[in-house]
Amino acid sequence: MSAEGRADSAAETAEEIEVRDPVSAPDADGVPRRTTRRFPLFTRDTARPEGGGRAAPRDAPAPARQWPVLLVLGLVGVGLLITALDVFRVGTLVIGSALLAGALLRWLLPSVGMLAVRSRFTDIVTYGALGLVIVLLALMAQPDPLLKVPFLKDALHFTVDS
Repeated sequence: MSAEGRADSAAETAEEIEVRDPVSAPDADGVPRRTTRRFPLFTRDTARPEGGGRAAPRDAPAPARQWPVLLVLGLVGVGLLITALDVFRVGTLVIGSALLAGALLRWLLPSVGMLAVRSRFTDIVTYGALGLVIVLLALMAQPDPLLKVPFLKDALHFTVDS
């Protein structure tokens, strides 16, 4: 089937399906009636995450409208560069801090652009938990860990043969 044929059949299908209310179903005459609370069988679009609007005015250039995600990605890039330059602990601390900054931005700002991926709560928990784990692992990294966990040595004693 050619591209024009697929486009025509898709247009015909789009004309046949008319959804006026997300919880309505057509009756025998084709008039939508609210008979169920279920969502429609066919969805046309996905909802933008809460806070997923522009972080700057519409007339601002594209990078300025997405400054929160660019800030987080830039800090992660700097952390990766520092890690590549053989300063492992500092680089991973910068990466973890960038994710914690993303969680803080998601919590404080009403609109964060593409930094909003899921619901606000899920984004904050995800960015915060991953950032915290990366920071803690960077602080516990050998040699000369800055954070010593007492039970970690005992746990490793049972898993590593001497």
